[in-house]
Amino acid sequence: MDRRYWIAFNLVRGVGPVKFRRLLDHFGDARAAWTAPVAALAAAGLDRRTIENQVAVRDGGRLDQALRQIDAAGVQVLTWEDASYPRNLLNIAQPPPVLYVKGTLAPADEWAVAIVGTRHCSAYGREAARDLATGLAANGVTVVSGLARGIDVVAHRAALEAGGRSLAVLGSGLDQVYPPEHSRLADSLAQAGAVVSDYALGTAPEGVNFPPRNRIISGLSKGVVVVEAGDSSGALITADFAAEQGRDVFAVPGSIFQRSARGTNKLIQQGAKLVRQAGDILEELNLALVNEQRAARTALPADATEQRLLACLSAEPTHIDELGTQVGLPIAQVSGALALLELKGLVRQVGGMNYVVAKELRAGYTVD
Repeated sequence: MDRRYWIAFNLVRGVGPVKFRRLLDHFGDARAAWTAPVAALAAAGLDRRTIENQVAVRDGGRLDQALRQIDAAGVQVLTWEDASYPRNLLNIAQPPPVLYVKGTLAPADEWAVAIVGTRHCSAYGREAARDLATGLAANGVTVVSGLARGIDVVAHRAALEAGGRSLAVLGSGLDQVYPPEHSRLADSLAQAGAVVSDYALGTAPEGVNFPPRNRIISGLSKGVVVVEAGDSSGALITADFAAEQGRDVFAVPGSIFQRSARGTNKLIQQGAKLVRQAGDILEELNLALVNEQRAARTALPADATEQRLLACLSAEPTHIDELGTQVGLPIAQVSGALALLELKGLVRQVGGMNYVVAKELRAGYTVD
């Protein structure tokens, strides 16, 4: 893979994940698609305006300029084909082909929860966000948010103060931090987590950029917590993306007389899980033992028995006796392997010695 051509297509207005995948399928790789003549691009299904945009970028020297900017800024670029591309995000529909990263995306970030909410939060909302982020970070959970004023910035700061990791997703280039007064916080996040964006360097924080970036906030996370949100809050867009991506949606209840609680109360009315404390989230997402799970995955990589059991499991409960029959092993050995898989957070027991596979495995995650 030549990363420069992935970056090149990221500069072309009109080429998103769907069109880029189509180009890869048609031409075989990004380089061939980038250098293809106009007629071939049209045959691949690109419309006239997108082809014109690609030719303008290709002939205008913008790619070389972008590459120089990336090098000068010390930004890491990840693509679908990189092993360090976040697994949670890779499993959503239409993940961004390119991610720009300042800081480090670590395996620990697989255990992540987003905390989002209104920019115009109340004292109650700030305290709730601080308490939840602190509790999650103290239990080894990475806190994801959007670096916006209000709930987002409270969650980021609380996670860092608790000694945890936090990821910020921008609706602009990484060199265009918005709001600008959060630039120092962005630097701190790059030291104890990462600041990420799918927008090229130099991209201004325009309003139209923020709703699409919310799909990345939810995509990086196992669940999304909306702390405080009015009827038209952008946090509700993040909750919608989370639901579409199969993530759990949580909401903090608020006063029925408070405008900034209308959105969260409505989410609860529609089926979002009510949150009173971090433990509610940890329990629902099976994250109460995340530190132990992380250590177990590092120290105990899946052996042949665990691989065979995982291959037999699905979202439908399967009894341990049936699993033993399918893999042809003694129940004692099967029971021990299942216990380790539970510790790793890869399977769950759902009662009566019945087991199901974890959500991320259902979405396509594989054990190395």
